[in-house]
Amino acid sequence: MTTMTNASVREFKMPDVGEGLTEAEILKWYVQPGDTVTDGQVVCEVETAKAAVELPIPYDGVVRALHFPEGTTVDVGTSIIAVEIAGGAAPAQEEAPAAPAPAAEPEQPAEQPAARQPVLVGYGVATSSTRRRPRKQAPDAAAQQAAAAVQSELNGHGGAPAAPAAPAQRPLAKPPVRKLAKDLGVDLATVTPTGPDGVVTREDVHAAVAATQAVPQQPAAPAPAAVPVQAAAPASYDTARETRVPVKGVRKATAAAMVGSAFTAPHVTEFVTVDVTRTMKLVEELKQDKEFAGLRVNPLLLIAKALLVAIRRNPGINASWDEAAQEIVVKHYVNLGIAAATPRGLIVPNIKDAHAKTLPELAGSLGELVSTAREGKTSPAAMQGGTVTITNVGVFGVDTGTPILNPGESAILAVGAIKLQPWVHKGKVKPRQVTTLALSFDHRLVDGELGSKVLADVAAVLEQPKRLMTWA
Repeated sequence: MTTMTNASVREFKMPDVGEGLTEAEILKWYVQPGDTVTDGQVVCEVETAKAAVELPIPYDGVVRALHFPEGTTVDVGTSIIAVEIAGGAAPAQEEAPAAPAPAAEPEQPAEQPAARQPVLVGYGVATSSTRRRPRKQAPDAAAQQAAAAVQSELNGHGGAPAAPAAPAQRPLAKPPVRKLAKDLGVDLATVTPTGPDGVVTREDVHAAVAATQAVPQQPAAPAPAAVPVQAAAPASYDTARETRVPVKGVRKATAAAMVGSAFTAPHVTEFVTVDVTRTMKLVEELKQDKEFAGLRVNPLLLIAKALLVAIRRNPGINASWDEAAQEIVVKHYVNLGIAAATPRGLIVPNIKDAHAKTLPELAGSLGELVSTAREGKTSPAAMQGGTVTITNVGVFGVDTGTPILNPGESAILAVGAIKLQPWVHKGKVKPRQVTTLALSFDHRLVDGELGSKVLADVAAVLEQPKRLMTWA
């Protein structure tokens, strides 16, 4: 993975971050030439065709060169950063990891990063990626804050700004926290860290925003500028009549997969509109149940369970088509995919062996899936091996749709928005909670009867959730 170019400089090459990928785009550099790095420190974030991952450096030293700027797509095996090893040549056994995990547990060595935990569709991330360097720089952080205080005093009394005596240490924060700070317009250098070893947390960023908003006099001044900014928008729109966005990474892979799926598997989609009032009541009851304390309980949880029940009653739906062998492969396990819309594109992580989980266990897995996907740190492994998928278009206020199959799967269930609608209930028209379900399936291995039975079973469970027990 690394090679010696002279007695003390080593080249860190772009690793294969999973499943034989051939290239990755450099999203963000966390170091610059002249910075000191330590074994296990994250130096950059890259995006592959499947996920965004952080790359830790496998040795101590000083950054001498960054070979590619941010936004560059680099082939696996190409050197991306040169590091001068402290004390001369590094031991031969210091090799970069062949496939660093997207998110290793905090105190693990960089050579053996832990596997990421799974995450969700339309929702998203996970635990911290690599161990942090020892916080021996903490005194520097304190000195930096003291210097900032002195600088503030000088500025407040008309003094000239003091030149920094030494380069300031870059605040420690995970990429999702950095993105949050950027989105909120917060300078991380001004945030007081409360996390372990001086790491800035989400709460620290929000606290900094709250502190700023607590002083109404300051934001009042820029108010008049709001009108010119809004007025300038149409001019910008007219002058830039088109914007070209390169298709790469997750979005490129998704586009290729969807085209392949659409023109390989003959899709059939069926619909059913169902009264889910009782399911919504059960959701509220489960939220109060101590067995679900600390867990995410929402309609998607019971919809997922209803689909698992329907699959158990109709196992033929949980299959794949083997073109080479001309065989239908029926799976006796369910890896339940949850489609997630993320800033980088659509991803479909899945819950492994979802069929074997209790309802609280399923709730916990969905919660993990959601958190990891939102953070944009879903691992490639979490998106492999899915058998059936759910896509929740209802979160966008959409009634339903005709979803395209995830490649290699036989069925996908789209869940529409749950709305209060007039419905005939016990012979009278009453307001009821209603939604529309759409099931797309591969007609090569699922005929209309099987697909209809599965969709009807899902609807029946959501209409009468007690069937979760009677059909178990």
